[in-house]
Amino acid sequence: MPTLTRIDDTSSRDSPLGLQKRLTSIGSDSTNDIVIDEPSVRPSHAVIQCQGESFHIRVSDPEATLQINGASCRQATLEHDDQLELGDVAFQFSMLDDGGDEPEEDVVQEELRGYRKLFDFSKRLLRDYELPVLLENLLDSVISITSADKGFLILVEDDEFGIRAARNVNRETIPDAMEHVSDSIIAKVLETQEPLIVSDAMESEEFSGSESVVNLDLSSVMCVPLQDRGSLLGLIYVGNEQIANLFTRRHLDLLTIFAAQASLIVSNAVMMRNLRLDRERLDERLDEMRFGEIIGSSEAMQEIFQKIEKVAPTDVSVLITGETGTGKELVAREIHNRSQRYKGPFVTINCGAIPEDLLESELFGHVEGAFTGATRTREGKFQAAHGGTIFLDEIGEMPLNLQVKLLRVLQEHEITKVGASTPEDVNIRVIAATNRDLEAAVEAGAFREDLFYRLNVIMIHLPPLEMRGDDVVLIARYYIQELCDELDVGTKELSQESVRALKRYEWPGNVRQLENRLKKAILLSDKSLIVPEDLGLTPEMLESIVSLSEAKEQFAYRYVVEALERNDGNRTRAAEELDVDPRTIFRYLEKGSKGEIDVEASSKFEP
Repeated sequence: MPTLTRIDDTSSRDSPLGLQKRLTSIGSDSTNDIVIDEPSVRPSHAVIQCQGESFHIRVSDPEATLQINGASCRQATLEHDDQLELGDVAFQFSMLDDGGDEPEEDVVQEELRGYRKLFDFSKRLLRDYELPVLLENLLDSVISITSADKGFLILVEDDEFGIRAARNVNRETIPDAMEHVSDSIIAKVLETQEPLIVSDAMESEEFSGSESVVNLDLSSVMCVPLQDRGSLLGLIYVGNEQIANLFTRRHLDLLTIFAAQASLIVSNAVMMRNLRLDRERLDERLDEMRFGEIIGSSEAMQEIFQKIEKVAPTDVSVLITGETGTGKELVAREIHNRSQRYKGPFVTINCGAIPEDLLESELFGHVEGAFTGATRTREGKFQAAHGGTIFLDEIGEMPLNLQVKLLRVLQEHEITKVGASTPEDVNIRVIAATNRDLEAAVEAGAFREDLFYRLNVIMIHLPPLEMRGDDVVLIARYYIQELCDELDVGTKELSQESVRALKRYEWPGNVRQLENRLKKAILLSDKSLIVPEDLGLTPEMLESIVSLSEAKEQFAYRYVVEALERNDGNRTRAAEELDVDPRTIFRYLEKGSKGEIDVEASSKFEP
């Protein structure tokens, strides 16, 4: 076996280094076959190539120096006893076997070097998720392990493959990469998803007739798939156009193991890149769909935004209705911010959170000595809101005696502190909100009718989250981005299963509940993708999807019931109104009573 023995003055005579590979790399970088840790040696200094019984050496770096028997050169054919100088390091080349390692030991040593390079590569990649740099590092390591002179990394995206990195033995990017690979070899591995070795492509029965093989004059080629959990990510393709039969089964096995490890890292890097791209797209979409601090793209929210724009410049009172957690305070604040009062204060008070005996003082203030504990005169929320807007949340919880005083404030634009006799002028705009049915409360005598009409000059009703379509996903992704930054937990994203679950779940707590579930998932999940289980959304919690025919039956049942209610239960008159046979009315009522129609689900359909 030919050998290199180091003979320069700075080192005692070392053990011979066997040249058992067809392509042996030499340099100071740890990925080389022969590592020379000296300042004068470049990271990738030279390669020695075996062709038949001849050995050829060439420099790999423009700044690398090479001397053969004292003469400088860039490449040469080696003869027995030639003296080589790589930088300041001298070697003697021998064509004779100096009793080095036995062939089997050589194989073991070669494989160990390959595994060490794989380990070193993995450590480097785990520190770098920048996809372009990562892919180049991957290929440089592959070329070093396999003795190839070029390598290509192909990723499959949207069912199409594209070369994402192309490198040569000098660690340079190869331009016009598609012109250096065989379409037929790539197609074969894409189809079979099995590793492939072509020892001499020009002599291969399967590929010798391929136009790409003939045009490229290919010799040795290896191609292995990159797979992640059964899905094809792409391929690693390496080749050497100069040496036939360069690659052995050992090379293919090593590259296959390498690809399995690299697949995990590349998959994570691709996912992280996609998450960053999704985040950029989300930022752009949020800018388009944001109305101040409110996010919404649904038709219902767009109508609300238009109404806000119309009423904000005026001073009329606004009543905001909607379920708990639908964002009533956000809407009130947006009305204030778009009004002429935007420079004034925006004061909020929750009428249902303050005890009745303290609420009057909280709203209107009190004078010293007005009641036990009133040790000093204190202004209320209405004085604090002078020149701006006061937001009375949960107005339906206000007791009747205070409703009278609030009505006077709205009529006279003045308040009187508790314990005082002199009124004070206030310049405020009142926006109220409730999750109760105030019209029903008026009928029940629990809310003053005159106050209701004073507050309800303009009504804005906020739909529940479940009725806002894709808004739930848009809001969820916004919160994920905000919470990940706030909690410093990296980048996370919703899985496709989570997106579907979010749309199907009936959100009783609306946006507030959504935010809480997302915060819990982000804190407790160790994965980058948030799945339905992380959100506590089990299949039995999700709204079932019915067939179109069943949905039609539910709607028709509800429509019939409404017609009966309008006609005081008279089936004949209801049938005449609906232009159907009375037996049709009876049929729907009978199916409803027998449970053949989901009566509860039918209530969602408005005729």
